[in-house]
Amino acid sequence: MINTLDPISKYLTPEIKLSCYEDKFSKSEIVFDHHMLIWFISGETKIVQTDAVHRFKTGDIFLIPRNKPATVINYPKDGLPHKTVVMLLTKDILRNFYSGIEIKTKVAPVPRIRSFSSHPLLESCLASLIPYFDMKDGLPEGLASLKIKEAISILRAIEPDIDGVLANFDDPHKVDLISFMEKNYMFNMPMEKFGYLTGRSLTTFKRDFKRAFNTTPQKWLTQKRLELAHYQLAEQKRKPVEVCFETGFENLSHFSFAFKKQFGYPPTNLVQQAGATLNKQLL
Repeated sequence: MINTLDPISKYLTPEIKLSCYEDKFSKSEIVFDHHMLIWFISGETKIVQTDAVHRFKTGDIFLIPRNKPATVINYPKDGLPHKTVVMLLTKDILRNFYSGIEIKTKVAPVPRIRSFSSHPLLESCLASLIPYFDMKDGLPEGLASLKIKEAISILRAIEPDIDGVLANFDDPHKVDLISFMEKNYMFNMPMEKFGYLTGRSLTTFKRDFKRAFNTTPQKWLTQKRLELAHYQLAEQKRKPVEVCFETGFENLSHFSFAFKKQFGYPPTNLVQQAGATLNKQLL
């Protein structure tokens, strides 16, 4: 995971934390190793994935599946920090929970973010954790495990096919490299993670990539991200700061430097051209 700013976090256990971003915003490129259940206390989040863009705000509850690349941008809102309760549903916890349980869903559905709005059962479960973050001794022994089991039980009660997600412990299988990269190139992940998500070792990933694209992964990724950025600036009239973070660049200065090197002019030129065109249309 790549973070522009580190949050202030209080941990009850390694799987349960209260996360708070006090600054203007934070941006992360993330592939979660575990499913993550999140309850919003304040602030806003924008999550950009291959197939959708999600926005969450105060009161929302959602589940992010593991091994699903995403760009996550967190914002404070209405003078309040970006603040969430986060619960990790790890493989070990889920294996223990599902041992001896008959799984309802046999076929694993396509992993996707699941939103539960402000579901009263889930909200009650997660809100009940808040007082413990201020206690010197934290959660009493065994209670954290019970709260996580409670959350999983609620998810199973309100989502008919959730077993197909939570009880699926398979690692990614070897997938078509060209198709995967064309869909996920905008996510700024280490090469090892690209390899893992395509079912390959790093060495095999680089070898297959060279064979498929006749160039190195880094050169290809930079080219594709700049082409996407140019399209969003020129055709969709978006702002450079938005485009920068949603096309896989870590900061605006690096993006502007790479953009000018590729196209011969800075991204602000396209913004100025769009403004001049709009003024002509208004005259």
